[in-house]
Formats: sequence, structure tokens, C-alpha cells
Amino acid sequence: MIKQIIDVTQKKDIARKILEALPDWFQVEESREQFIAESADEPFFAAIDNDEPIGFLCLKQTGKQTVELAVMGVLMQYHRKGFGRQLFEAAKKAACEQGYSFLQVKTVKMGVYEDYDRTNKFYLSLGFKEFEVIESLWGKENPCQIYVMSL
Repeated sequence: MIKQIIDVTQKKDIARKILEALPDWFQVEESREQFIAESADEPFFAAIDNDEPIGFLCLKQTGKQTVELAVMGVLMQYHRKGFGRQLFEAAKKAACEQGYSFLQVKTVKMGVYEDYDRTNKFYLSLGFKEFEVIESLWGKENPCQIYVMSL
């Protein structure tokens, strides 16, 4: 089940639980803490299984017509079971209802890390299209791939 979470404390607790359980993607403490803090004030969706949060997705406005999938995580044991797609569909529906025209997401470019290659393939499977790669954003060792889609 996917729920939109409004309570700030609950958002932070869910984000912390999920991100700390995913060190392959969120091992840098400073970045992880920033994601947790920023998620408190943004549209936030949680995947719930047996009354426990198993994943979440947070949106962030980046322009008048654009919203970003700012951070998303699903516990490893729930990967490839449709929860990420359900989170995305709920967030996409909310973005459309809010009147946004575009949805974007940033990740590490395909071919750099195996874990991120799976992430890239997931975003492509959702219908995102490659927009551009910016090496200067996160450094040459972590080139930033930006994907976009029209809503």
C-alpha cells in the first residue's frame, strides 16, 4: 500500500530507516542526513507492508513547471516486487494534479557503478528519457545523469 505522509517527524523517521538500510546508495552520511532533513518539507510517499514502511519517495519543486524525484529508497528485500513503481506512480499522479509539466531525476551515469546501473534501468523502465550528463555536479568520478519526462 502507498500512503502520502504529511507528518514531518514521521517523514524523517521513515527516510532515516530506509536510507540507513541502503548503504550501497546512501553511504555518505552528510548526503544521507541532507536527504532526511529536506524530505520533511516536501511531498512524501511511503510504501507500507504489514504496517511497516518498506520504501519512500520524496518530490521537490525545481522550477515553475518541474518537479524532481529528489530521493527514493526501497528496502533490498522488497526490490523487484513493484513497490518502487507504485511509489513512482503515486508521486507522478500527485505531480500531475499539482499542475507540473515535467518530472526529472538525477543519478550516477550508467556504466560507472553496478548498483547505479540497476537504478538507471529502473528509471528508463518508468519512461524517463536521458536529458544530459553533468560531470561537475558530483565530480568526474560520479557523473550526474539527468533524466526527464513530460507529465
